[in-house]
Amino acid sequence: MARLLIAASGTGGHLYPALAVAEALPTWQVHWLGVPDRLERQLVPDIYPLHLVQAGGLQGSGPRRLLNLLRLLGAVMPTCRLIRHHRIQAVFSTGGYIAAPAILAARSCGIPVVLHDANAIPGRVTRLLGRHCSRVALGLAVARRQLPRARVLTSGTPVRKGFRQPMALPPWVPHGPGPLLLVIGGSQGAVGMNAMVRAVLPPLLDAGCRVVHLTGHNDGAVASPRHPAYVSLPFSEEIPALLQGAALAVSRAGAGSLSELAVCGCPAVLIPYPFASDDHQRANAEVVAERAAAVIVEEGRSDQARANLQRTLWRLLGPGLRGVEGDLDPLQPMARAMAAMATETADRTLARLLQTLVD
Repeated sequence: MARLLIAASGTGGHLYPALAVAEALPTWQVHWLGVPDRLERQLVPDIYPLHLVQAGGLQGSGPRRLLNLLRLLGAVMPTCRLIRHHRIQAVFSTGGYIAAPAILAARSCGIPVVLHDANAIPGRVTRLLGRHCSRVALGLAVARRQLPRARVLTSGTPVRKGFRQPMALPPWVPHGPGPLLLVIGGSQGAVGMNAMVRAVLPPLLDAGCRVVHLTGHNDGAVASPRHPAYVSLPFSEEIPALLQGAALAVSRAGAGSLSELAVCGCPAVLIPYPFASDDHQRANAEVVAERAAAVIVEEGRSDQARANLQRTLWRLLGPGLRGVEGDLDPLQPMARAMAAMATETADRTLARLLQTLVD
């Protein structure tokens, strides 16, 4: 039985693709490297042994950045001991700061390491350490140009099996003939995006639109529209069914979310997180918008920003709403373009690569 260490931490964008790869290796013994107080503490321990190290990102002020750098370097030796103790044969990481000690430990122990980077602009660890990896797998081919010294392949970004299986909408979704709009705040919340959406929803709801709003857990105490066609939840495990049944999604532009939208063929209005490192969400969104699968709307608190979102939603959803004239449905070509971006075999591609490296 081959033995794999997965280093993935923090957000669903890092964890869910790694879980998909682990699912594609059912005969492997998998161990997981994470950090305390992050999402992996909720998702991983019931499935795989979770090993924790102290590590942090390199953003912020000088003293904090220095402390986190020392923590990253300090996590290398415990990771080496973990690799040797469990006789790990390969390391797989989906990037982020947890990838740094994993890559350095794998190199020190002489075992192969595969790094997956899903974004159009590779992360800092990928740019610094990608050339030390056995392979760097990319979610988007455009990222290749920034990694001239790494051994790269374009695999796409893995998604969980549930997104590829047809599912019916949950019974709690509002019923009616109008189109279903799904708003996805993400696992970390999206306060600015949520506020924009709430401000423009009432006329859409009155015209027959149905809305499921997944706010994220960090949304704050904000009043939501009171309407029988509106449901607001912090999170739902039934996102595959919701994406398959939605006419349109409003979402951030994280690479994991975009891969899930593509597999489900769900067109989107993308509101990139304006403070993402290297503005990578905007770069991700531009790749999708260039293929006419999504429309980009800028986040903002101004009346102009809200008006832009409102115009965009009415233009896309209007043909399915009461009292709106127009025969052409702009969502159908967008849905086809989004589905054409899907890479449904990314998990198996990465599984085969890992198998080749340990054989």
